[in-house]
Amino acid sequence: MITEPLHTFSTVPETSYSSSEGEDDFFDANDSPFTSSQLNTPTSNTRTLSEHTGRLSGEEQYASAEDSTSNSLKKQDTISAGQSGLVAPLLVGAGADGVATRPTLHETGLPAAVSGSGVPRRSYDSKALPIRTDGSLDYDALYEDESDNDLSMESHGSVVTHLLSQVKIGMDLTKVVLPTFILERRSLLEMYADYFAHPDLFLRIADLKEPRERMIQVVRWYLSAYHAGRKSSVAKKPYNPILGEIFQCHWDIPELPTGDEATNVEVKDGPVPWCRRDQLTFIAEQVSHHPPISAFYAEHYNKKISFSAHVWTKSKFLGLSIGVHNIGQGTVTLCDLNEESILTIPWIELGGTVTITCPQTGYRADIDFITKPFYGGKKNRIQGEIYGPNDKKSFISISGEWSGLMEYKYNDGSKPSKFETFVDVNSIPIFKKKVRPVAEQDENESRKVWREVTAGLKANDIEKATNAKFQVEQKQREEAKERKETFGEWDTKYFKGIGESWIYTTPLLHRLTLEKRDSKR
Repeated sequence: MITEPLHTFSTVPETSYSSSEGEDDFFDANDSPFTSSQLNTPTSNTRTLSEHTGRLSGEEQYASAEDSTSNSLKKQDTISAGQSGLVAPLLVGAGADGVATRPTLHETGLPAAVSGSGVPRRSYDSKALPIRTDGSLDYDALYEDESDNDLSMESHGSVVTHLLSQVKIGMDLTKVVLPTFILERRSLLEMYADYFAHPDLFLRIADLKEPRERMIQVVRWYLSAYHAGRKSSVAKKPYNPILGEIFQCHWDIPELPTGDEATNVEVKDGPVPWCRRDQLTFIAEQVSHHPPISAFYAEHYNKKISFSAHVWTKSKFLGLSIGVHNIGQGTVTLCDLNEESILTIPWIELGGTVTITCPQTGYRADIDFITKPFYGGKKNRIQGEIYGPNDKKSFISISGEWSGLMEYKYNDGSKPSKFETFVDVNSIPIFKKKVRPVAEQDENESRKVWREVTAGLKANDIEKATNAKFQVEQKQREEAKERKETFGEWDTKYFKGIGESWIYTTPLLHRLTLEKRDSKR
């Protein structure tokens, strides 16, 4: 019987968010492992190889957070509620002022798409948003637009100042109401796909012959993953996924052709059934709302490699940053080699240690994410060591910045002991993920769920964005209330819970094992 290979990565840097069930409007635990806890962060890397074509607790808890904060927010900048953050260290959660004071669709001029017509009202500024020739809003172009023209922090300085006055060091941020304008224009589920912005580095793990070289490549891919999630000059909070939300995408990797037209057929039983065997596919699902757990899975059929992970977070206020403690694990599986790498999940600023282990071969790596001191020093620094089986001394040392150049040198005399480039994330291309058009998506897919919030944010119309966000969350509350009244439970679609882990129901290794068994009959 084939067992899954493991390569494990673990990180526990300091930054956390948390939210109560049903309270997506408050400072939320669902922060991404790609946001920085610094108030000011470098702009994102925009190099691409290809362009895109085509459990809730109840409403009482939700309303209880209004007491100290939301009343003040109502008086400022027409922000009646919203979700957002304190700039990944100070931009993370979100807030709501409650149902009674929420503006109606008519009052805010929310696009008619929310009420079913699919055609936005003319209140949209065609200069700010992509409009199709038929007058409808081009949601696909909207999501692919990564330009940073959002409202500045300075323009809402009074709101931010008020928010800071409400929090104390060590405080749980569940009940802190935060404004909509700090939100990033995409779901957290979509942000997790950025782990594969360099899919070529991930797939090369499967090509290497020696376990030592494979471990080195796992570390190289892992360290290249963090910078790509930065879409703005200021770190922001992605949308908190609703329970049952799904995100699917894929990547083409022309530099690594596999198979031919005859063999590269669609993988009907794969995570993205309209994709071929030579494409890297990705699926994410929000499997729990309290705690807020996201599970995601990626695979490349021809390379016989997959990655599965689940993540959830906790948060507290640290003074100048938000502590976001990510809890979870990821596993790289090499289906043909009986080898796995297990990864743990890091804090956000990133500070703490990540461990990567391969139980089958004994290789391991420790990566320290070093936080910037209050005075001086550099941001985004890392220091890593890779060890052989049972070794106490590392054979490779890695240092540098995860947002830039990282270098390494051999310590065992096998190669010259001098630092050379390990990976420079600013000199390698980002592969653009491909997502099917919003019009073809199911109602619970991320881009379709949040399309009106995204439109409002892009147009800098905070009232529209806030109202649209409220409509999404209110629907979730109503569904949760109905389940509670009928004693029903939420059933996940693509992942199943096993102990404290969440596993993709039909992983590539399992399907390949069945194929081999069937071929012998």
